[in-house]
Amino acid sequence: MSTPKKLPAEDAGASSTVFRDTLYTSRVLILPDGRQLTVAQGRVSADAGDIAAREYLSKHPDLQQQE
Repeated sequence: MSTPKKLPAEDAGASSTVFRDTLYTSRVLILPDGRQLTVAQGRVSADAGDIAAREYLSKHPDLQQQE
């Protein structure tokens, strides 16, 4: 009996922008609209369509966008 081949997982970061937190490895960021974004392992991400979150993260002095 052969085992089915596993398909490679889709890259979860393909549709999101990842930022590195240069100050903390874990914290919660509160957006102006009241939503929360969690920094985990020094990283936080925002979906490509979430313009408010991406704008907030890109202007934050402690965060650097990853390439």
